[in-house]
Amino acid sequence: MKKISLLFLLLGSVTFAQKNLTIEEATLGQYQAFAPKNLVAGKWRKDTKAITYLDSRYSSLLTKSQDNQWTESVLVTKDELQALLKKKFPSDEFNLRMFPYTYEWKDKNTLLLEVTGKNLAYTVAFDVANKTITDAFAFPQEAANQSISTDGNYAAWLEKNNIRITDKTGKTTPVTQDTDAGIVNGSDYTHRQEFGIDKGMWWSPKNDKLLYYRKDETMVKNYPLIDFGQRMAEVKDIKYPMAGMKSEEVTLVVYDVKTGKAITLKTGEPKEQFLTTVTWDPNGKYVYTGVLNREQNHLKMNKYDAATGELVKTLFEEKATTYVEPLHDLTFLPNRDSEFLYRTEKDGYEQLYLYNTDGKQLRKLGYNEVVVKKLLDFDTAVKNVFYIGTANNGLDRQLYKVDLKSGKTTQLTTVSGTHAPTVSSDGELILDAYTSTTTPNEVAIIDIKSKKATVLVKADNPYAGKTVLPKMELVTITAADGKTPLNGRLIYPANYEEGKKYPVMVYVYGGPHAQLVTNNLLGGATLFDYYMAQNGYVVFTLDNRGSDARGRDFEHVIHRNLGQNEMADQMKGIDFLKSKSFVNPDKIGVYGWSFGGFMTISLMLNQNDTFKVGVAGGPVCDWDYYEVMYGERYMDMPQENPEGYKKANVIEKAAQLKGDLLVIHGAQDNVVVQQNSMEFIEACIKAGKQVDYFLYPTHEHNVRGKDRVHLNQKIANYFDLHLKK
Repeated sequence: MKKISLLFLLLGSVTFAQKNLTIEEATLGQYQAFAPKNLVAGKWRKDTKAITYLDSRYSSLLTKSQDNQWTESVLVTKDELQALLKKKFPSDEFNLRMFPYTYEWKDKNTLLLEVTGKNLAYTVAFDVANKTITDAFAFPQEAANQSISTDGNYAAWLEKNNIRITDKTGKTTPVTQDTDAGIVNGSDYTHRQEFGIDKGMWWSPKNDKLLYYRKDETMVKNYPLIDFGQRMAEVKDIKYPMAGMKSEEVTLVVYDVKTGKAITLKTGEPKEQFLTTVTWDPNGKYVYTGVLNREQNHLKMNKYDAATGELVKTLFEEKATTYVEPLHDLTFLPNRDSEFLYRTEKDGYEQLYLYNTDGKQLRKLGYNEVVVKKLLDFDTAVKNVFYIGTANNGLDRQLYKVDLKSGKTTQLTTVSGTHAPTVSSDGELILDAYTSTTTPNEVAIIDIKSKKATVLVKADNPYAGKTVLPKMELVTITAADGKTPLNGRLIYPANYEEGKKYPVMVYVYGGPHAQLVTNNLLGGATLFDYYMAQNGYVVFTLDNRGSDARGRDFEHVIHRNLGQNEMADQMKGIDFLKSKSFVNPDKIGVYGWSFGGFMTISLMLNQNDTFKVGVAGGPVCDWDYYEVMYGERYMDMPQENPEGYKKANVIEKAAQLKGDLLVIHGAQDNVVVQQNSMEFIEACIKAGKQVDYFLYPTHEHNVRGKDRVHLNQKIANYFDLHLKK
């Protein structure tokens, strides 16, 4: 192994002056009291060389432009917006606490905003040049998933499981009228939000049709969640398709706003399939949809006629011996209706490919082993497209530009760290926010051609004068395969003394789509990790094979074999820890949540001579009890992979428990249902194994808000009780 970088935040010369974090600060302070100075909600104003952002009190929208030498001026205030809202909607009351944080620029002069009055919620188009509200839609405050047509004439929204469309006159038309709650229309929770699904309705480019998901889950078994808040506890049923059982059936429907008629795309059989990457073509004549089989190893990119629903053709197919995971809609080139970008990891890393609408791959736009993390935009001339991608073995995030004609890629940011850039419409300027283990935050405007940077924000260390954080270093450890480098993070105990041995808390996740170790100010850690280090623990985290940002083969080692390679890699991390003279090998504990909860119990049972204490939150204990979309992707069906399910089942291994284990669950968990931990507890009872259990009655899959302070205190107390004795 080798050290990547060091972070020393020892700000005083005498350690007795150190003020440790409180549990409240460790839980809530990272994004509040200790948040580095930043440019809040910074965005490029479309088709200009000007940026906008909120002031420190969130009371005004400010602007800087290249024309005025990046000096600051006020564009519009919260009070001005509130006065205009009161004038526009005199029958409602407004008391804006802040200027809307999630504003968007529709064009160079038009802001799109969401505001809430006393009676209704509104989406507003605001002209900043004339300071007028040019368009607005009013919704009931319980209306969900509002989607405004691009011409501003219609707004689609959800009333429970049905779609409503409101026009500019205020007239509302019901699009669907399903009385059975098992028929869900327009929901972004289709396929349980796997496959990158974040919306359930799409307006056509001509704004005359609405495309939407129709999910039929009437055949999926009800799963009971118990609401303990009533005088007589009530059952709240959810639909939960467990691995190997009957799943939901989904279709795509095109609704014609003028005729009121609806047609269903003929996506065919079998009905248990996944409809992904849903995209209108720029002319509104066709709909492109990725049709993925339930086995999730065969994707067909299909083109459908929006007027008839007929399949026009299959553009291309993608197959894998493991799984295919489409995560993004197609992105059509603004000036070429017949060409689009497609993101896939088919060649090893999730990268961009240029296709035409005949299904021909025109060009691979990938670069080295870079994983595309966020597609940004094209420049005005549509010569280049910009994206944020990985670097430095996944630790960094950098900005890249790729020439669409030649495929040549240029890395535009180069300083090692985590960059969060956006690019001006003409592709000439970057608004870059940058952090690393040694840089709290720096925001600058960078001229791409000249490389000249105008620094707007240079944050001081937010912990200076408040607390002294322990020493942290990023390390590289070789995986159990003997060749793959893994990223790790080691936080030393505060007031470290040479020759003293310290207990260890290993914080683990280990599963796909998560990365815990990154090159930012805290190395990807939370302040709770530092809190534990301040209280005398070595705190260690390793991103094993199976985790995110390192490519297909790095992740896919988990296929049909969850927990096995992940544990093998984590034990290489333990070998690293045991090589350190300051680590007490007899006092090693582990904590994780969700997949990390599964990993925690797995390590406590399979490596019971190593791990003496564990805290497992929301753990999957038997993958039979997990849902179809995620579970079958990585494990196939239980009847197809009985050996893999058996090896991953911690319930059957409860008798192997030796150490002290605390299991925590949310009673309302609709992701990892409580049956997982209850079955494990029952197995421990039958095996005569003592185990601790704690339930958060009102929380779902995670414990959020102020109650998280209680959670973190409970975890810290448990480690103190059993690992410091």
